[in-house]
Amino acid sequence: MCGIAGIVSHRYVSQELYDALTVLQHRGQDAAGIVTCENGRLHLRKDNGLVRDVFSNSHMLKLKGNMGIGHVRYPTAGCTSSAEAQPFYVNSPFGLTLAHNGNLTNTEELKQALFVEDQRHINTDSDSEVLLNVFAHELQELKKLKLSVEDVFTAVTKVHERCRGAYAVVVMIAGVGILGFRDPHGIRPIVFGERKSESGSEFMIASENVALDVLGFDMIRDIEPGEAVFIEESGILHTKQCSALVDHCPCIFEYVYFARPDSIIDDIQVYKARLRMGEKLADKIIREWPDHDIDVVIPIPDTSRTAALQLANRLGVKFREGFIKNRYIGRTFIMPGQQMRKKSVRQKLNAIDLEFEGKNVLLVDDSIVRGTTSEQIILMARDAGAKKVYFASAAPPVRYPNVYGIDMPAARELIAHNRTEDEICQAIGADKVIYQDLDDLIEAVRRGNRNIKHFDTSCFSKEYITGDIDDAYLEKIEKLRNDGAQIMRNSENFIIGMQNSD
Repeated sequence: MCGIAGIVSHRYVSQELYDALTVLQHRGQDAAGIVTCENGRLHLRKDNGLVRDVFSNSHMLKLKGNMGIGHVRYPTAGCTSSAEAQPFYVNSPFGLTLAHNGNLTNTEELKQALFVEDQRHINTDSDSEVLLNVFAHELQELKKLKLSVEDVFTAVTKVHERCRGAYAVVVMIAGVGILGFRDPHGIRPIVFGERKSESGSEFMIASENVALDVLGFDMIRDIEPGEAVFIEESGILHTKQCSALVDHCPCIFEYVYFARPDSIIDDIQVYKARLRMGEKLADKIIREWPDHDIDVVIPIPDTSRTAALQLANRLGVKFREGFIKNRYIGRTFIMPGQQMRKKSVRQKLNAIDLEFEGKNVLLVDDSIVRGTTSEQIILMARDAGAKKVYFASAAPPVRYPNVYGIDMPAARELIAHNRTEDEICQAIGADKVIYQDLDDLIEAVRRGNRNIKHFDTSCFSKEYITGDIDDAYLEKIEKLRNDGAQIMRNSENFIIGMQNSD
């Protein structure tokens, strides 16, 4: 999962891109990058680390220009070194930089075609570099010295014809403008907005509208599935539908976990969707466990707080904050390595004993992925004196990998894969586990926008909407995503980094 942003302004944009990436930091904590354009010359800074660590004052002073794009990333399959930090750059044609959120599912096929037919070299394992080179090739095939807006949209149409999977993208064409586009399924979110100034309109593209809000841009709308938005360097906006086949199917996990609660994605308020998840979960408890003995509902901070509060209200049970969070520890779900995740849970959360002692506690989390965090938190609740510890998930059991930009682990590392709910309960050490039903989750989200007919629910249902995912593909990504492979890659990158520093 990543966060992207692009701005065309009448003043230098580096500070505003920095601020936008800071707001989008929840979407990726592994690497960050900004590239700006001044008089046709590109200025780039990117590296591993949080936004605040990647950019010093000296870096910011060098990022000159009135338009630019930015990116935050967390580690994805095969991409753990600073070489995969974005934006990516190619010099031909025109000078292009790209930032991408999502994942292509036909990357290997595209790599082969780029090498054999397009004669382009791919230097990393990132599918984002592949996507950039596909777009660059399609622009070059137009054989134009000067691009028109229609030329840009024609290249996007060709990208849709060649690329499969999930992609929300910003591209900067040196001296020309900034482009944003979204795959024909609209799996990953991307919005655009406008800000009026004395010099004229300024425009911004971002993964979530919260990035627009903090910079004073008024959101225009989401970029539609298959649509492209192009902003000329002079500040003129153009939009066009570039895909003949569109099937809107946004990722439901955005609403469960990734998006900020104050975001609005595809006209669905994330906060209200999470309130409804809590209501649905409470209704299931009332329906299936009417004689429950829950004394208190406690959320696992922060994402589950909204659902947990509504659940408690619906049940008529006390809601309490039982864990204090250290905000300087990253999200454990995206941390590579089981031992690192276990260690970080204790560093990340501390229990308030008086909220647990002698009570039957219902802990609520947004989801259960590996189960590592859940197991450690249940132990913490018992150590704090809880009499019984029940565990509720606002999402259904995560049984299958996500292949559209959320780097969930290999299937065998998912706690729910090939396990019943009773077996999951035993594995994480709870007295009872309650999962959201998939139909209830879909209804909780879809109630915000009835025009969306279906969602990507592949990590729950194994129904992959692009139609090109089989067991062989899942086996291949399992080799990339299992903890052993992640640790090996991290070790190799550490050694390479040490050698480079010498």
